[in-house]
Amino acid sequence: LQQRRYHAALAVIKGFRNGAVYGAKIRAPHALVMTFLFKSGSFREKLKSIAQATYAHSRNLAYFVFTYKGLLAAQSRLQGKKIPFHSFLAACIGGWLVFGDNNPINSQIIMYLLSRIVFALSRLAVEKGYIPQPRQDPFPLVAALVWGTVLWLFEYHRETLQPSLQASMTYLYEDSEVWHDLSDFLLYNKRTDSK
Repeated sequence: LQQRRYHAALAVIKGFRNGAVYGAKIRAPHALVMTFLFKSGSFREKLKSIAQATYAHSRNLAYFVFTYKGLLAAQSRLQGKKIPFHSFLAACIGGWLVFGDNNPINSQIIMYLLSRIVFALSRLAVEKGYIPQPRQDPFPLVAALVWGTVLWLFEYHRETLQPSLQASMTYLYEDSEVWHDLSDFLLYNKRTDSK
């Protein structure tokens, strides 16, 4: 473990381990909350769904880190040094191979990253002088546009939104329109009996 000549290979292995652990840490609580809030089925079915989502996220992140770090090390070794394009190319290949399948887990991860990339590129554009420093904080305008767009999509083009977002929006904006008595007005979202 201490020999320098094995450092790149060992970093790839530890990256795989860290990807698996981090993926599980991130997905398990999220899947637990979302499953028990929005999914129907038996307790056993819900636990199975949580385990499957956690495994998929953990596996994909582990494979991606392994692929990325392996390709980075290979490029660096071939060219004798590390250059910025290596990172981009290794990540593109890893993204294609590992996250290229359009499924709910990959979709959530890509949307998570995309939102952060938009913010980061905006900051970078200001930092590099490509766009001027705003005179006032643009965040309120961004917040307004994001909420305006997502609710417009929900109301008029719902099928374009991810299923978990549709479920959240339905709970917040449609289920709040329906009640029969005090129990499903304040205590429960929907009636469970057959009244």
